Amino acid sequence: MAAPYVPARRGAMCKHPGMELHRALLTVTGGLLLVLMALGLSLQLGYRRTAARWPHHALYFAVVAGTAVSALLGWRAGAAALALLPALALLLAMPLTRPGRAGHWRLAVLVLTAYVLGTWGAW
Repeated sequence: MAAPYVPARRGAMCKHPGMELHRALLTVTGGLLLVLMALGLSLQLGYRRTAARWPHHALYFAVVAGTAVSALLGWRAGAAALALLPALALLLAMPLTRPGRAGHWRLAVLVLTAYVLGTWGAW
């Protein structure tokens, strides 16, 4: 007698060996994005006016690179990596806004939303 069919949990079996790396990088980049948002919020609210802004810029470049590499790894592993492209496009548009202005933080909130939705789609 055959064993009953039990569906696998979502994410239990990866399609490709590179999928674990893709998901790990998505997680790390998401964490970096949260730190970037928290630091940006502290700068926006004036809590760290005397602090150097270079950590914020370094985190920004790390998030851009992590998102781009995650999309590439996801594409190679067979995931729906196109879901990350809106977040990447919004990230690349950030330098077009003026820090400290409403357009900068509004775009940052859109980036976070696009990244969360893109990660959900590319997972």
